[in-house]
Amino acid sequence: MSISIATLNGDTKSLSDEAIAKLEASLRGNLLRPESEGYDEARTIWNAMIDRRPALIARCTGAADVIRSVRFAADNDLLLAVRGAGHNIAGKGVYDDAFLIDLSQLRSVYVDPQRKIAWVEPGATLGDLDDETQAFGLATPVGINSTTGVAGLTLGGGFGWLSRKYGLTIDNLRSVDIVTAKGELVHASEAENADLFWGVRGGGGNFGVVTTFEFDLHDVNTEILSGPVIYPLSAGRQVLQHYREFARDMPEDLNVWAVLRKAPPFPFLPESAHGQEVVILAAAWFGDMGAGKRALKPLDGFGPVLGTGVGPHPFVGWQAAFDPLLTPGSRNYWKSHNFIEIEDGLIDAALDYTSRLPSDQTEIFFGRLGAAVNRIPADATAYPHRDAEYVMNVHARWEKPSEDAKCIAWAREYFKATAPYATGGVYVNFVPDGEDPIESAYGPNQDRLVELKRKYDPNNLFRLNQNIRP
Repeated sequence: MSISIATLNGDTKSLSDEAIAKLEASLRGNLLRPESEGYDEARTIWNAMIDRRPALIARCTGAADVIRSVRFAADNDLLLAVRGAGHNIAGKGVYDDAFLIDLSQLRSVYVDPQRKIAWVEPGATLGDLDDETQAFGLATPVGINSTTGVAGLTLGGGFGWLSRKYGLTIDNLRSVDIVTAKGELVHASEAENADLFWGVRGGGGNFGVVTTFEFDLHDVNTEILSGPVIYPLSAGRQVLQHYREFARDMPEDLNVWAVLRKAPPFPFLPESAHGQEVVILAAAWFGDMGAGKRALKPLDGFGPVLGTGVGPHPFVGWQAAFDPLLTPGSRNYWKSHNFIEIEDGLIDAALDYTSRLPSDQTEIFFGRLGAAVNRIPADATAYPHRDAEYVMNVHARWEKPSEDAKCIAWAREYFKATAPYATGGVYVNFVPDGEDPIESAYGPNQDRLVELKRKYDPNNLFRLNQNIRP
C-alpha cells in the first residue's frame, strides 16, 4: 500500500509499496509506518508541545542505514527530518508527513583513556558520555541535563559546568563523520574538509547527518565539590549583585550559575520554603576539595541562606542533578539572551518576573561562561558569541495545554524586558519553534555559513532545523 509523504517543494507525493519495500530491505534497522509497533516511541520527543506524525521513520542502526536513508530522501525529493536523542526545544527533529531519520538507537560511546579521546554516536545522551568517560576519571564539557542528546548540543555549540575551564563542547571536538546531502560519508576535521568542520561547530544540522563525534577528554575527578546555595527572593537584589562581583574573578576551576524559580522540595530546605520563590546559586568546583571550600565560602555571605546542598558529590551525579526538574513529558517554551554583564536593570527585571512566574516549573537561569570560552576567536567556529559572559535561558515549563498562552506570553514579555541589557546574540539551541534566529545566532559568520550551505547542501535537503538557507 502506497503512502502520502511531504516533498521539498511543499507538496505531497505517493510513495509506492515497492519503493518502500526496497528501502526497508536495504536497512538493518526498522522502517516504521504510522501503524507500526514502535512508531509512537520514535516520534515522541522531550518537549510535549511537539506532537507530530511523520509519514515514514527509518530507525537507523549504523552509518550505512543513514547513508541509504539520506540517498532515498534526496532521490525522491522528500521533506527530511533528523532526530537524535529528541531533546531539541523547537522539536525540529520531528515533522508532520516527513521522512524521519531516527538516530536514537545509536548510543555507543568508545573511550581511549590513554589518548584521552572519545568516539560518540549521534543518539547518545550526555549521561551515556559521562558514564563511559568517568570510568577513567575523564570528561568533556557538555550540558546540565543528562538526558540531552550529544549530537544536538554539540552542533549548536554546547556549554556546561566545565566550559569555563575547557571551553564549549565544540572547542573539544576533534572530528566528525558526516553524511552529506549527496549521501556520501565524509570525515571532517581541522586537517580534512576543514571548511565543513568549521560549519558543524555551531551551524547545527544544516550540513548533513553526523554519525560519529570525536572528542578530546580531560582529567576530571569522579568526586567534585558541588551543590546549590538557596536564598529567598526578597534578598535577590543583594544576592545577585554580590554574585556579579564574585563571578568577575572566579577561578577557572569554579563555575556558579544563578537560577530563579520556586524552590523544589530539597531535603536540606525547611518545608516552609518549598514552593517559595528563591534565588539559587548552583556551584561546581573541579580542583582540590579544600581549596574549593575556601573558594565557595563567600556565597554564605551574599544573603540569608535558606539552605545549602554544597558538598562532595559524584561528577556524574552533579551532571544529572537537575534531571528531576527537566523530565520529559512537560510543555516547554524557551527564550535566550547573551550578556556581557548582569546590570542592575537586568536584576530588577529578573526579580520582577520571578515574583509572578506562570507555573511552578518555570525558571530563569544565567549560565556563566567567560574564561576558556572567550579565548577562542569569533570566526574560529560557526558559533560566534565569544564575547558572551552569560547565557540566559528563559525556561517556561508547564503541564496543561490550557496554560500555553499564559506561559508563552510571560516568557516573551520577560525576553523583551531584558533585551536592552543583552548583546543581541542568541544561543541557537535555546530558540523555540516558529522563529528565525539566523542573524542573531550567527552574526558575522552568517555569510560564510550561507556559502558553506551552497557548497554542501544547495537544495536545502537539511532544512528542518534552525535553517541556514543556501
